[in-house]
Amino acid sequence: MKLAIGADHAGFELKEKLRRRLEERGHEVEDLGTHSTESTDYPEYAAGVARRVVAGQAERGLLVCGSGVGMEISANKIDGTRAANIHDVEEARLARQHNNANVLALGSRRLLADEALEIVETFLATPFEGGRHGRRVDKIHALE
Repeated sequence: MKLAIGADHAGFELKEKLRRRLEERGHEVEDLGTHSTESTDYPEYAAGVARRVVAGQAERGLLVCGSGVGMEISANKIDGTRAANIHDVEEARLARQHNNANVLALGSRRLLADEALEIVETFLATPFEGGRHGRRVDKIHALE
């Protein structure tokens, strides 16, 4: 799967661990930064990842900041993005099945690397159910 990823300074170290593991598992990963722990502003990374996903240049997006909240809010400003700040595997599964979420936001200060990887793998492996959920996702798009 082709993925776009990004993080601010607080999410840098977790992003790096996830990027390496995703590449080891055969995913094509476009890393949009940041590339250090030097202080940065998360909206630019969130927008870059979300734009890649909406344009079809990536199948899914992955964002990491301290809490996941700033990334989620920023990414959702890009029309066509359905970003979800996820804290566990069940939320990841439901975000994909019911909401067809296309961008995953994670909080580096809330998750261990192994927990985050399990969430990412669930997010990537879970298909959208469609049906009544498709109708609801269409209504979300109508709000844009």
